[in-house]
Amino acid sequence: MKSPYTIVVGLDYSDVSRLAFRQALEIASGRAGSEIHVVHVESATDRVAGAGTSELAKPATDAGSDEPDFREALQRLHRLVTSDVTEFEESRLALGSAPISRVVSHVRMNAPSREIVQLASDLEADLVVVGTSGRTAIARFIMGSVAHAVVTLASCPVLVVRQKQASLVPVIEPPCPDCIETRRESGGSELWCARHRAMSNRRHTYHQADRASEETNFPLVFNQG
Repeated sequence: MKSPYTIVVGLDYSDVSRLAFRQALEIASGRAGSEIHVVHVESATDRVAGAGTSELAKPATDAGSDEPDFREALQRLHRLVTSDVTEFEESRLALGSAPISRVVSHVRMNAPSREIVQLASDLEADLVVVGTSGRTAIARFIMGSVAHAVVTLASCPVLVVRQKQASLVPVIEPPCPDCIETRRESGGSELWCARHRAMSNRRHTYHQADRASEETNFPLVFNQG
């Protein structure tokens, strides 16, 4: 019997982690018989008794999950997962997407990256999906670099999902007062004053250089002017 295509998703209730869950649902809907395991990892400071799982169809309590804090964490995750799956399936009903056969909620404790990777290993997952909002080294340091650690530790492919962001506004050094005033008056729709607008629209020109060597067949080298 062919084993199901198994996806593990890390979910910490942030917008980007829910976007990662949505992406996992998209992938699973294109593969008949796929199953998704959503894992939320409580920090070590939270009062959680142990690890547990919950099927999408019915909240369950495993051994060690009788503590009120743990039971509440598992039920909260289960409610969110059920809501997101229902919303997704309703939106995809008209498109004839394959129904997702199984979604399981997991609550674990300790380091998020290690618990996500461990669950993926236990399930022999085909894919791990995690979200990230960090673009810079500082951002990765602040957020604990969970996505980076999962990519490093996982033994299966990892899909890192991030939200689309507007492109950064170009910076002129030293600052141009006219550009600043133009951006303020236009509400950001115009970035440049008249003088710098002409410069920003200048096209790049390319000039053909000599061949690297007359004795070779190397392609022509182009220098940006």
